[in-house]
Amino acid sequence: MASATGPRIRRLLIANRGEIAARVIRTCTRLGIESVLAASDADLESLPARLADRVVRLGPANAAQSYLDPAAVVRAAQAVDADAVHPGYGFLSENPSLARACATAGIVFVGPTPESLEAVGDKLTARSHALAAGLPVVPGGRPRIWRRRERWRPRWAIRCW
Repeated sequence: MASATGPRIRRLLIANRGEIAARVIRTCTRLGIESVLAASDADLESLPARLADRVVRLGPANAAQSYLDPAAVVRAAQAVDADAVHPGYGFLSENPSLARACATAGIVFVGPTPESLEAVGDKLTARSHALAAGLPVVPGGRPRIWRRRERWRPRWAIRCW
């Protein structure tokens, strides 16, 4: 199954856990792609670890030192000679640092480009890009800046007479 947009993925590192990882692993199985689960110490015996073709230790149970560490994810991918990294949802999936680290290491990042992630990572920035592209957006988007002497009060506390 060759791809028109890039090289065929033969070995995919899944940098996530739980149901998300299990779904990606099942999809890999259907597509004939070898699945490698990058798991923290807390997830080495999880259902996704049993479903995956291989498991590689990502780091300690603390997510900041495993799933949220782009360098650890890239090291794990390199250790198993993975063609690509799938971040799943949450963790680093919307963080351009993992996408950039994968590109630097010559590993395919299954997700948007770092530039796309930067463009839409902040809602106001994403809104300005949508406006520049001529897309319709919901009115608003500028946060109200309160002056020091103003005191916020809930709507029901404001009297109108």
